Amino acid sequence: MSRVCEICGKGTLFGNNISHAKNRTRRVWRPNLIELRTMDNGTIRHVKVCARCLKSGKVEKYV
Repeated sequence: MSRVCEICGKGTLFGNNISHAKNRTRRVWRPNLIELRTMDNGTIRHVKVCARCLKSGKVEKYV
């Protein structure tokens, strides 16, 4: 299962947790993906979109 927005391509980012003593451990930031149904050229599709694309109106929920 891919963790990528199908509209904008936003995906997983990697970095470090840094403690007060400057110890570094790896961590992951994942996008806020929502799986929903949408109408695309007359057909209903299941897509994974990030919350920002849904909020900005780049894709509409099919009710």
